[in-house]
Amino acid sequence: MCRSIRRRPLQFQKEYATLKKHIYGELMSRLTDLIAKAKANDPQLGADVEREFRALSSRLSFGLNFERHRPEAVELPQRPVRRGDKVRVLPPRGSPAKGDQRLWQVKAIRKAKKTVDLELLDQPKAEMPSVSLDDLVVVAEFRDTIYPGLVSTGKVSRGGDKPWHTVINGENYHALKAATWTHRGKVDAIYIDPPYNTGAKDWKYNNDYVEGEDLYRHSKWLAMMERRLLLAKELLNPADSVLIVSIDEKEYLRLGLLLEQGFPEARIQMVSSVIKPEGTNRMGEFSRTNEYLYFVLFGTARVTPTSDDMTGREQADGEQGVEWRNLRRRENTSIRTARPNQFYAVFIDPEKGSIHSVGEALAPDVDKVSVVIPDGCYAVFPVKPDDTEMLWGLTPDALRKLLKQGFARVRRPESGPSKAVIQYLASGTVKAILSGAVKISGRDPQGAIQGAFDRVAVMPKTTWNKGSHNAQTAGTLLLTALIPNRRFPFPKSLYAVEDALRFFVANKPKAIVCDFFSGSGTTAHAVMRLNKQDGGRRQCISVTNNEVAADEQKALREKGLRPGDTEWERLGICDYITKPRVQAAITGKTPDGQPIKGDYKFTDEFPMSDGFEENAEFFTLTYETPLAVNYQTAFARIAPLLWLRAGSVGRRIEKLPAAGWDVADAYGLLVELDKAADFLKAARKAEALRITYIVTDDDRRFQALARRLPDGVEAIRLYESYLTNFAFANGDDT
Repeated sequence: MCRSIRRRPLQFQKEYATLKKHIYGELMSRLTDLIAKAKANDPQLGADVEREFRALSSRLSFGLNFERHRPEAVELPQRPVRRGDKVRVLPPRGSPAKGDQRLWQVKAIRKAKKTVDLELLDQPKAEMPSVSLDDLVVVAEFRDTIYPGLVSTGKVSRGGDKPWHTVINGENYHALKAATWTHRGKVDAIYIDPPYNTGAKDWKYNNDYVEGEDLYRHSKWLAMMERRLLLAKELLNPADSVLIVSIDEKEYLRLGLLLEQGFPEARIQMVSSVIKPEGTNRMGEFSRTNEYLYFVLFGTARVTPTSDDMTGREQADGEQGVEWRNLRRRENTSIRTARPNQFYAVFIDPEKGSIHSVGEALAPDVDKVSVVIPDGCYAVFPVKPDDTEMLWGLTPDALRKLLKQGFARVRRPESGPSKAVIQYLASGTVKAILSGAVKISGRDPQGAIQGAFDRVAVMPKTTWNKGSHNAQTAGTLLLTALIPNRRFPFPKSLYAVEDALRFFVANKPKAIVCDFFSGSGTTAHAVMRLNKQDGGRRQCISVTNNEVAADEQKALREKGLRPGDTEWERLGICDYITKPRVQAAITGKTPDGQPIKGDYKFTDEFPMSDGFEENAEFFTLTYETPLAVNYQTAFARIAPLLWLRAGSVGRRIEKLPAAGWDVADAYGLLVELDKAADFLKAARKAEALRITYIVTDDDRRFQALARRLPDGVEAIRLYESYLTNFAFANGDDT
């Protein structure tokens, strides 16, 4: 079979490879499940079989070998339970127990009694009748088909007609699926700071924290990352975009291979960035000061040169000062006898603090002590501290010429001949001054010029060492100023994210940036900073879940609380950190309404209390049914997706229009086809119209209407486009 397939056209080979991959994944998944059952019944037998299975499964071709078929599931505590759902039974309130991890399917719901009949997912005959609705939580696996919606939970607006930044509270894998309909191929840059998989309960898999002793820790992490990165790839503009991933040494090697395997068409570079100069002490190990950033470039994406090479050598005032060089040569070969005309005295007037005059060159056989020194001066010769007689870098006449122009000077003249340093400007710098490339700001007391180059564009280096990237001062302390008394572990430096994005979106004032591990919301904040610097209209899509920190969960459970309860959700990452941080950044006020203390630094310095002229809206991801979508009972939750696809700008059509149609700023909606004439008339008058959504099951009528739309306006058939997108994007990426 394999030989015959190889002789078939490429399309058949691809289909065969896909089928083979699918069958292999299903087989591996089934074997893993059987091993788990064997371990439950006979631990020793299960362990022996698993050992042999792992040995056989590891004999694969070169590259990453991880169990991508292992199931990943997420609990959805705020999702209402429906017939046919997969659910877990929760432990009693107040219990710290993990609870029943088996998956059950809902057979029937008795609404009057608020109870449910269940059957075990893999064993239909194993039933559990009359379970309270309150004791169930819906579970979604990554292969499940989902139909997403959004519910607005607040907004802040100071940006006039600028596009809206969006913050989505939801499982990021499902939010990325939603974005495949709203933003496929439209995203210019993705910046993510995923879990570093340190083993310190920094992320969950199947609703349980992954700890250091978990034998499948790296495999789970790779599977989790691959699923999301492959969806992210669908969002990025293949012609010109970038994916930026921050990571530390725990997973950077595996991440690098994963990126190579997942994006073979891209160009990939890794940068080392100092984020903690004082280091993190570890017994018997090097003190870690840095982390890594992978840059994955697609299409024509290129690093934009700037005036900052990222090494930390630039001046704080934003200009590159002229470089003064020491006149004494330092090479071992530059001894006095090598060039007889470059050994002479430079006379210093210590009272004036300047060079008095330049002596004549001394022949090799003339002792320097024979030189006559002008009154009130002392002589400086090119002599090393060990009295080795060296050379000056210039002849006497050349130095006199530079001195006359203000291109030579002395440093520390009051210290005497042993400490005074003669300096000069190199020929390249002199040419730059004479051509006007250097801005002369004045002269010092001895007549030497003071000035700086206009910033010259350079390519950044692969080792970044910037004070602005310190995660403590520009991350933790800055976040504390924005939302006092609210803790978030290890926020990124605002300026580090800003710098990383600038290399790729500086020339894209309307860029769309996405961060689906948004945490505290640093990426959205950085995009706002970039907009303020150049008047841009960039927008950021931020996705984070509302997970409560591990140490807080225990205390909440002991109080009888569960995920989904108001008091529990209030302390989740999105509601407690991300949304307040984005709102505080825009308004310039803390959650308590007080002006934020402190100033933004570096590229653009101004009080944080000034805020930003930006707009942001906050959403929670919902899960709809195809029936509700088709019958338009879910329209209020689908409406934000229509608006997002049209650019997140201007007015949103919140409900089905009574007139049968509506035209907002960027998009139009036609619900009743017999009102098409009025709709088309309004569409032709709308200057900023990008998209029209036409609700119909009749493809011929849809095509006829689409042809009558103004040039450049995209026509989308509802709800066929929406339903088809998610029906085929069912997450089967094993």
